[in-house]
Amino acid sequence: MTKQTITFLFLFLSFVAFGQVDRQKLEEALFNLPDVSFKHIPSQSDNEVTYELKVKQPLDHQDKSKGHFYQRVVFTHKGFDRPVIMETNGYDLYPYPSELSYILGANYLNIEHRFFGNSIPDGKPWPYLTLEQVTADLHKINQLFKEIYQGKWISTGVSKGGQTTLFYKYFYPEDVDVAIPYVAPFDYAKEDTRIYDFLDSVGTATCRNKIRTFQLHVLKNKKPILEKLKWYAQGKNLTFDYIGGLEKAFEYAVLEYDFSFWQSQISCDDIPSLQNLDAVVEHFNKVSDISFLDDKTMKKFESHYYQAGTQMGYYGYNIEPFKKYVSFSSNPSAVHMPSSAKNEEFSDTLILKVKNWLETDANNLLYIYGETDTWSATRVTPSVNTNSQSFILPGKGHYEARIKNMSSEMKKDFFNKLQSMSGVVPIKQ
Repeated sequence: MTKQTITFLFLFLSFVAFGQVDRQKLEEALFNLPDVSFKHIPSQSDNEVTYELKVKQPLDHQDKSKGHFYQRVVFTHKGFDRPVIMETNGYDLYPYPSELSYILGANYLNIEHRFFGNSIPDGKPWPYLTLEQVTADLHKINQLFKEIYQGKWISTGVSKGGQTTLFYKYFYPEDVDVAIPYVAPFDYAKEDTRIYDFLDSVGTATCRNKIRTFQLHVLKNKKPILEKLKWYAQGKNLTFDYIGGLEKAFEYAVLEYDFSFWQSQISCDDIPSLQNLDAVVEHFNKVSDISFLDDKTMKKFESHYYQAGTQMGYYGYNIEPFKKYVSFSSNPSAVHMPSSAKNEEFSDTLILKVKNWLETDANNLLYIYGETDTWSATRVTPSVNTNSQSFILPGKGHYEARIKNMSSEMKKDFFNKLQSMSGVVPIKQ
C-alpha cells in the first residue's frame, strides 16, 4: 500500500467517522424536540443529511384545545456551525431547495404551508387559515430548531411564499436575522388596481397593442376556439364546475392572458399569426392554459384563494376593452373563494398595519423582483426609514428573478448587504 493510498484512506475514514458522529448527534437532538417526528430520506449530496419531519401544530395557537394537525417539513442538515434557511412556502412543499441553501452552505428547513399538501387539518376549518396562525406555525418551528442551531437564521420564500416571509417578519421580527422574499407582492386590496397601471405601461406600446389585439381576436372567435378547447379539455379530462363551466373558464383565461404573458416573460415574437387558428389556440393555452381553472386545480388552490379573499388581497381584470365580448358586467375578481367558506369577507386591517410597519420598522429585508414580472406592480418599495433594500432584475419575469441571474455588480451589492445585516457570507456565487 502506497503512502498516498494510506493518506487517502485515512482522510476517507475520518470523513465517514465525522459524518456518523454528526448524524448521531443530530438525530439525538431531533429525538429530543417535542412535537417532532422524523425519518431519514435520501440527500442530494454526500456532505449533508436529510429528513422528512412531521411537526404537531395546534389548529389555534391561542387555544390548543381546538385540536391539532401535522405540518410537513423537509429538513437538510449541513453542519451545526452553518446558518439556517427557513423556506416559508406559500403552497404545497416545493420539492427543490432554495438557491440560498447552496450559495450559503446553509441548513435548510423547507416548510409546507398550513392547509396545503399534506398539512391540511381535517375538514379544512377555514377560520383557522389566517396569517396570524400561519406565522405562528413558523415561529414554533423556529423556536424548536433554535435548540439545535444557535447561529444565523434567514427566512425566504418565492411568490406567495415570499408574501409569507414578509408577514412572518412582521409578526416575529426577532426570529430571523434577515428575510429575503423573492417576487413577493404586497397587495393593498382584493382588487389592487396597480396591476392595471402596470399592464398599461410594461414593455413597449407595440407589444402591448399586439397582446390586446390577440385577446380581442380570441374573444371574437369564441365559437370555433371553444370547440377546439372542448376536445382539449376532454383529452386532459378537465371539468369546470368550480368556475362555472368551460365558457366561463375561457373568458377568465382570455382576461388572464396579459397578466400571465408578462409574469412568464413570453416574447412578443411568440404571438402567432392570427390567420392560423390552430397556432392561436396552441399559443393561448401555452400562456393562459384553461387547465389552471379546472376543478382539480381549483380545489388544490382553494386555500390560496381563501387567503387572498380574506386577508392578503389579490387582483382583478379590467374588462373595459372587452365589454362587448364578455359576459361580465363589472371587473371580475381573480379570487375564486371556495364554496365551503361561508360568508367570509375581505378585511384590509392587517394590510394597513403591515403597510405602516413597512414605512417605519421593516428592517433587514432584502427584496428580489423581476422588472417585467406582473407581480412587480405590487412590489414593496423599501422605506428610507429602514435599512432594507430592493433588487430589481432588468428584463426578468417571475421565474427568472433569482440571485443566479443578477449581474455581477448587483450580486456583489446583494451579498455585501446580506453580510452587513447578518455577518453571513456566501461559500459559492
